[in-house]
This record gives sequence, structure tokens and C-alpha cells, in this order.
Amino acid sequence: MRTAYKCRAYPDPEQQAQLGRTFGCVRLVWNRTLAERHTAYHQRGEKTSYKQTDAALTGWKKTQELAFLSEVSSVPLQQVLRHQHSAFASFFAKRAKYPRFKSRTGRQSAHYTRSAFRMRDGQLTLAKQTAPLRVVWSFDDVDLTTLNPTTVIVSREADGRWYVTFAVESEAPASPPEAGSEVGVDLG
Repeated sequence: MRTAYKCRAYPDPEQQAQLGRTFGCVRLVWNRTLAERHTAYHQRGEKTSYKQTDAALTGWKKTQELAFLSEVSSVPLQQVLRHQHSAFASFFAKRAKYPRFKSRTGRQSAHYTRSAFRMRDGQLTLAKQTAPLRVVWSFDDVDLTTLNPTTVIVSREADGRWYVTFAVESEAPASPPEAGSEVGVDLG
């Protein structure tokens, strides 16, 4: 089972600039990949695989126009391709609507897997950053220094507040003991 802990983050100005670039690159990769998938599906009737989008991302990084994609961590860019691939899988399975383009004005986020962040003594350091990101931990029952997250999501809300979400693998809670009787409640 996966548990998530969301807390406030207070990045310094340098970290804000770096994360802003990361959010912009994530949005660009999502929108550009979505446009190419849309064209391939509606004009040629082809479905695009994750492998094809990954190869396209590698090609974009080698162009002069999109070389700035190499300045940010590649993990959030890879993650956005994975999220889009599962969004399309849900769409084709008729479980979700067609994926939409990302806006610059809404909530911005970047997903980091274990290879792109480091947790030491309760301090979070993201890839391509030198200083730890300052977070305010508000969960008394969990010690931040012992936390071993599998994924970290850094987000900025439209109102400018920053958040970090730690996703942690945990054991399923024990089921409650058998009561021995049943109760029915009529709310009408």
C-alpha cells in the first residue's frame, strides 16, 4: 500500500528558479508529446508507444531549439511521458477522458523517483540542486529522518504556495476484529 505525506515547502530563490524551469520543461514535454500523439492518432490512426515518445524526447534534447531540456533533471521529463502513456491507456480503455494540454497558470508539478532525490537526516535534496529544499514537517506520528520515500512530488499551486508530497510504501492496516453482530441504519 502507498501512503502520501504532503507538507509545505519553502524553496530559496535559486531553487524557485530551478523548479520553475523544471515545471516549464515538464509542461513543454507534455504538450508537445500530446500534440504529436494527437496528430498520429487523428491523421494516421496510429497509437504512440512510450518507447516512441522517449526516443522523441532524446531527439528533442539534441536539437538547438530544445537543448535547454538538458538543463533540468531528466527524471521528471521521463515521468511525464509515463503519466501521459497511462492517461492514454485509460482513455482507450474508456476509463477516462482524452488527455488535455497543460496550462501555464494552473498547478505545476514535477515527479522525482528515487534516482533523482536524496533524503539524508530528514533533508531533501533534488537532482540538479546543491542545497536541500526546506520543508515544514507537520506529522507528529512519523519521523522525517526515518522516512524512505519512493517518489517525491514538488508542486506549486496557482496562488504561489509550494508543496512537497512524499509517497511511501507501507503495510496495509490490520482489519478490525469481528464484531459478531450487524447493524443496519436507515437514513431516510
